Amino acid sequence: GTLLNLSVSDHGRSDSLLLSWDEPEGGAEGYSLTLSSLGLGTLLQNGSAGPNITSFWFHGLTPGMRYKVEVTATLACMETTSQAVTAQTSPSPVRNLSLSSGGRSAVLHASWVHARGQRDGYHLALYHSDSQTLVRNASVLPNASTFLFDGLLAGSEYALKVSTLAGSSQASTSIHQWTAPSIPTQLRLSPGSSTSLVASWVGAGGAAWLHLALHNLLTQTVTTTLSARRGLTSYTFQHLHPGTQYWLGLSATAGPYTVGGPNATAWTYPLSPGNVTLSSSEEQSSLQASWSTPAGERDFYLVTLQEGEDGALTRNISVGGDNDHVTFHGLSPGKQYSVQVTAVAGPYRASACSTAAWTQPLAPSGVSLSSQGSPYSLLASWEEAMGEGYVLAFSPMEHLVKNSSLLRGVTNFTYEGLRPGTLYTFEVSTMAGPYTSTPRRITSWTYPLPLEQLTLSNQGHSTSLQASWRAAPTGSTGYTGTLWETKSQERVRNMTVGNNWTNVTFEDLVPGRQYTLEMAAMAGPYRSPVRSATDWTYPLAPAGVTLTNTRHPLGLSAFWDKAAGDVDQFHLQLYSKSHPAQRNISVGPNTHNFTFLGLSPGIQYFLKVTVLAGPYRSSSHFATEWTYPLSLANVSVQPGRRPQELHVSWVESGGGRDHFVQLSVAESLSIIRNVSIPRGVTQLDLEGLVPGSRYRVEIISQAGPHRTSSQTAIGYTVPLPPLSLSASPVSTAWALAVHWETPPGQRDGYLLSMHEEGSSAPARNLEAGKDSTNVTLARLAPGTCYLVGIWAVAGPYRSLPKNVTGCTVPAAPTNLSLTNPGSSSELYTCWNKPRGGRDHYRVILYSLSTQSRDRVQTLSPDAQNITWTHLEAGSRFAVQVTAVKGSLEASSTNVTQWTHPLAPANLTLGSPSASTLQVSWAAMGRGAEDYVVDVYDTASSSRVGRTVLGGDARSHTFRNLSPGTRYSVAVRATAGPFHTSTPNLTHCTREYDALLA
Repeated sequence: GTLLNLSVSDHGRSDSLLLSWDEPEGGAEGYSLTLSSLGLGTLLQNGSAGPNITSFWFHGLTPGMRYKVEVTATLACMETTSQAVTAQTSPSPVRNLSLSSGGRSAVLHASWVHARGQRDGYHLALYHSDSQTLVRNASVLPNASTFLFDGLLAGSEYALKVSTLAGSSQASTSIHQWTAPSIPTQLRLSPGSSTSLVASWVGAGGAAWLHLALHNLLTQTVTTTLSARRGLTSYTFQHLHPGTQYWLGLSATAGPYTVGGPNATAWTYPLSPGNVTLSSSEEQSSLQASWSTPAGERDFYLVTLQEGEDGALTRNISVGGDNDHVTFHGLSPGKQYSVQVTAVAGPYRASACSTAAWTQPLAPSGVSLSSQGSPYSLLASWEEAMGEGYVLAFSPMEHLVKNSSLLRGVTNFTYEGLRPGTLYTFEVSTMAGPYTSTPRRITSWTYPLPLEQLTLSNQGHSTSLQASWRAAPTGSTGYTGTLWETKSQERVRNMTVGNNWTNVTFEDLVPGRQYTLEMAAMAGPYRSPVRSATDWTYPLAPAGVTLTNTRHPLGLSAFWDKAAGDVDQFHLQLYSKSHPAQRNISVGPNTHNFTFLGLSPGIQYFLKVTVLAGPYRSSSHFATEWTYPLSLANVSVQPGRRPQELHVSWVESGGGRDHFVQLSVAESLSIIRNVSIPRGVTQLDLEGLVPGSRYRVEIISQAGPHRTSSQTAIGYTVPLPPLSLSASPVSTAWALAVHWETPPGQRDGYLLSMHEEGSSAPARNLEAGKDSTNVTLARLAPGTCYLVGIWAVAGPYRSLPKNVTGCTVPAAPTNLSLTNPGSSSELYTCWNKPRGGRDHYRVILYSLSTQSRDRVQTLSPDAQNITWTHLEAGSRFAVQVTAVKGSLEASSTNVTQWTHPLAPANLTLGSPSASTLQVSWAAMGRGAEDYVVDVYDTASSSRVGRTVLGGDARSHTFRNLSPGTRYSVAVRATAGPFHTSTPNLTHCTREYDALLA
């Protein structure tokens, strides 16, 4: 058809569609228009247009809805042409769009009311307002009405555009909003100088504006306010007051949001004071510090007084910030001082120092003049006085000798080259700056010379010491001495003698004690350096020395009594003639016993105790004792080479001279053997004992008078094996009766082992009492041989085994039968195989009808039948089956049977008279047990006579028969239940007339 080129547009209106088309060639008489839903096809609107009209509006439509529109043109001759297209109205924008941060710095929450009509979904675009960059782009489902933007920049303005999507059309709505600002952190306020403060902070990018306010805390006024754009991280406040505390507050602003931030306080640096001086005060030992007040503020002044050139801190005083001087009282005389004045404002300080100043010095105290033990010098000393130095003057009593000056810090001076025993004068004054103190004065003697070659000796005595010396050089007026006990430092004697003495003896002293004599020469009030000598009085030997055994196998205890006097130590010497090594032990003076451990066991030891006092010693007599021997270890009792022997072995533990091996029967405590063994032997064989007995062995080790027992060991002799062992079958049961004779000696019992020959099954064990001589082994398999072993048992030991083989009686065959297979020369024998074993079967066939020899067959143990052939016909036989195991047999009951007889031969008939019929035959083989002769009337086929004859019969005559009558005769041979008949033979009896004739 004709193409209309139909097109549809909405011209930005969401509830209308404009249809436009081309007029077909040749024109059109009119147009019909339809609008229907796209999915269901329901007609929603229709319209018409006249000729020359090429557009049409559909109004009142649903925004974002998909429609199907169709235009049909009516052509000439009632022809039509149509064209249908699909179109979609534009969507409507969302309503009530909102964007809020909720006070959060990194989140914006968008929400809206759904647009009217249909839509495919929403598209959200979030822009950063300052940079105009797209931050987030998201599409959501048409039923969504909220969306959360996170991870945004704090304190920033964002623009959100929400577009409603419907097909390829969209309708958008926009909104602007700020995120809440973030608070800067780590705000710091620090002084830059005495008139400036530097503020710094971190995290300034989270706010559009920062507002700073600086407050003077002293005047409680706002000094400076400042507003800064985003990104500023520091600011310096200028033209501030020195030494003043300020408070800085900070807040952040972004759009409608303002957030209070941190605050900080700081001081500006204070200015240092000027013209600091330190000068003497009117008061003794006082100094005054003064200074000029600087500009600005301060909290207070810290005034520090420093002593000496090293500036050691002496005083620390705080005064108000308005003060300009301070006085220090009670200072050390003759000292150099300086002062430092510090202006303090908060944590900051500014200092200035003064020049040095001195206090008035004092003369030294503690002045002394001493010889210090030297006869040719005097040492002048004094206590330290404050100042710069000292002035010294030194002279004998009659005239001035020396003047000298010393620097500060020196507190002594030695005058050399003086005369011993001379009185000297000494003066000392203190200098400090321009000042000198009044002098101090003292006198003293030079020291005398000491005596020489002082000695102290005991001369071999226990209670006296003699002192001797050489006289001192000139200047000595006498000698003084003191005798001390060296250890306790107690004074024993004092002595003073003239200068012509050279020795003295001290009596009634304590033996063995050390004494020290100190002596000096005297001159004036002083003594010469002390000379000393020391020695010991001779000690006394100890008494009551003993050496005893402690019952410890490796120890001996020594005891002794202390003699009168002192002892430095006791020396103990322990030795043995058996060992070259000896023990030397030293113990304290208060010890009167000692235990030697770790000695060799079983050894004789000798002890000597020696008293030591200084270099002198005195020894006791010898004491002796033996150590206990150790018990023997690893005592073992094993059976000997024969049942009457025991082998005893042990390990020697050391020590001891002899061993005694004691043997007793275990159940008794009486000793039956006591064998002495020399040292070094570690085993013994005990003979002549009772086999199979339990013995107790104990080994006694002896050293001197002491004995030690080993642990008791228990052992057994090996028992003898049983005698005359036999195993015989029990006839009434499948069992074996085992018998033996009791062997000599003892035993705990017997152990029997039974093993079935040829079987892999484990042996069966059982025990029997020690007095038993037999046992029955029951529940055995019939016809089976068993290996029976027996041992006598004593403790863990067994005798040599005794073995015997015994067999049980075999089981007799059952269900024996002897049957005739229908033969006159064969019989068939069969039976059930009994349980158990056997060597073979012996089958005997007995002939009961004749005296012929029995027939014997030996069959394998698994056979169950036999066929007998070539037997005599018509004979009776008996059969017996015997199971044979070695010499043991078990027979079945006998059963009998017959062979079929042979039919008689040569049957002949004769009629010796008119009423008789004579029958004769010959026997086949051995014949039959009986013969049955039947005669029949041939005409009527009825039997007219029967006779039973013995096996020896060969003929028979029937009488009283009818003359001239034909008879049929059969002879039947019988044997037991079987019979064999001849064929019927006919014959006629004679006629009477034949007889008459």
